[in-house]
Amino acid sequence: MPEHAKKIMPAINKPVFYIATGIIAVFLIIASLYSQATSLMLEILQETIIEKFGWFYLLSVAIFLIFTIGIASSNYGSIKLGPDHAEADFSYPAWFAMLFSAGMGIGLVFFAVAEPIQHYIFPPVGLPGTIESAQRAMSITFFHWGVHAWAIYAVIGLCLAYFGYRHNLPMSLRSALFPLIGNRIHGPLGDMMDIFAIIGTMVGIATSLGLGAIQVTCGLDYLFETGTGITVVLSLILIITLFAIGSLTLGLDNGLKRLSLFNLFLALVIMCYVFINGPTLKLFPYFIENIGNYLSSIVKETFTLYAYRSGAQLPEWAADWTANWTLFYWAWWIAWSPFVGMFMARISRGRTIREFLVGVLFVPALLTFAWMTIFGNTAIEFQAAGIGNLGETVVHNMPLALFDFFALLPWGSTFSFLAIVLIIIFFITSMDSGALVVDIISTGGEASPTVWRRVFWAIAMGAIAGVLLVLGGLHALQTAVIVSAFPFVFVMLLMCLGLLRGLRIEALRLKINLAPSQVTVAKSRASWEKRLRAIINHPKKDEVQRFIEESVLPAFTQVCAEFESKNIEVALHKSDESVGLEVSHGEEVNFVYRVHLKSYATPSFMFLDFSDDESKRKTYFRAEVHLLEGNQYYDIMGYTSEEVIEDILSQYDRHMQFLHLADQ
Repeated sequence: MPEHAKKIMPAINKPVFYIATGIIAVFLIIASLYSQATSLMLEILQETIIEKFGWFYLLSVAIFLIFTIGIASSNYGSIKLGPDHAEADFSYPAWFAMLFSAGMGIGLVFFAVAEPIQHYIFPPVGLPGTIESAQRAMSITFFHWGVHAWAIYAVIGLCLAYFGYRHNLPMSLRSALFPLIGNRIHGPLGDMMDIFAIIGTMVGIATSLGLGAIQVTCGLDYLFETGTGITVVLSLILIITLFAIGSLTLGLDNGLKRLSLFNLFLALVIMCYVFINGPTLKLFPYFIENIGNYLSSIVKETFTLYAYRSGAQLPEWAADWTANWTLFYWAWWIAWSPFVGMFMARISRGRTIREFLVGVLFVPALLTFAWMTIFGNTAIEFQAAGIGNLGETVVHNMPLALFDFFALLPWGSTFSFLAIVLIIIFFITSMDSGALVVDIISTGGEASPTVWRRVFWAIAMGAIAGVLLVLGGLHALQTAVIVSAFPFVFVMLLMCLGLLRGLRIEALRLKINLAPSQVTVAKSRASWEKRLRAIINHPKKDEVQRFIEESVLPAFTQVCAEFESKNIEVALHKSDESVGLEVSHGEEVNFVYRVHLKSYATPSFMFLDFSDDESKRKTYFRAEVHLLEGNQYYDIMGYTSEEVIEDILSQYDRHMQFLHLADQ
């Protein structure tokens, strides 16, 4: 193998990469050669899933929402996503902004006007064009874009962050099964999970890209009469894919980061423009009432399948309503969840589980509700007042609705063009970041993206979007996402079970660690003079380093030698700032005991031996014990080697008790 290939290929999880690539390639080839047969096959699969398992989609999403709210409300909520001493990487405002930008995409632009108008003129129940249908239209829109969607993202994000940061497992979906099957996550079952995740993510992002391409084509034709044929759409996908590849080659900071920040700014500008030029004063009470209607109907909507009216005479538009809207959205969010969840996990290290879930579930949802209220209620106001004819546009050409909406406002052509720019940049950033996430999944969680692989995945996304549009446009996109996301529902349910098992084990560990240490008991019997010296002593760095070299390291060496004599695998790790040992327990959780040299500011209330050199008395140092779950915040400075050994054995005894209880 050539040298450059050796550097690339070892990072790939070959079964996952080749099988996922093979499935995608076979689909593209068959769909290209036999488009009618492929379209018919997808239709049959969709009808079967909806008829036989539509209830399962709705029930699963309800489980995800109940699961996330339950975890946030439980004692597990105080557990850190990372070691106990980890601090959040971002401030709350920055974190909230990034959470919103993760879920803010082409869909919000595509459906912001179209969905509320669609439900207003064609409600699933009741009479169209009434005050009640307007209220219900916004309630349904909130339902589709509210906490259910974010609960799906939260399940994936929480599993990735918890097992990745708390247990140092790969940032991969398979890691969530570690509490259930141990190291077998690296076998066929883990590979299968990642394959389903890749295929679902690819189709989910391709669906967004397809929606964006259709809407951009309609917008360009609206402004410049460029035409809307399939050739134009495919040419546009090709051109934007080339731009996305250019962004990929610039790297994360120069490409994706700058485009994302600009796009978030542009989206806020457009939202403020509509807010100012729409029925501004009415939008505040609309927003409050929309939230109230949403909350009062959320339980009923969550479990509504319209099963009791299936045999009744229905209006034509209501016959497939659940499939065309709710099931499509649930499948779309599920397909997107590895992409969005991975991003959320990466920006949430150091948060508690409760912070993460509350932040993910409610903050972005509120911002999404504001967006939908500003666009949706303004559009309904125009439709009810007979201003323009948005209803007819939504029925005959849904992607054009946004541009007809802007035409009813001042500077409509200018903001139609800005909306096109917004969609194109969303197209590029979705493809760019989606390629990154798929690449990470294909490597088993190794965050070492290679440009050629990301380019490959970006091209594949563009190809899938183009083929689906050829197969049947918007309907084909909806069909493909419902079919492709179905297997991943089972993966997500397994991940919930794995997370629950992991959190239960965490609770057992915490319970065991509440027992007093044997060394603590021994120290309590030490002379009061020695205890006082330990309490008021604030040693310098060289003193603690000398203590680690002379007392801690010999103790670790003796313990390691004893483990090895019992044929137990143990590793000794040493650096300038720490020394530690790790005892392997195969598929069970390893025992880790480290002593870290930590610096702290000297307390101002202590009676110190003041030095003329101010810099020498600004900090003092401690030899703190760290276990697998992080810093234990107690200092062993001054222990003898025998006392260090006693503390190691005390913690190891707790660990063995923990493994015993966890195995019950």
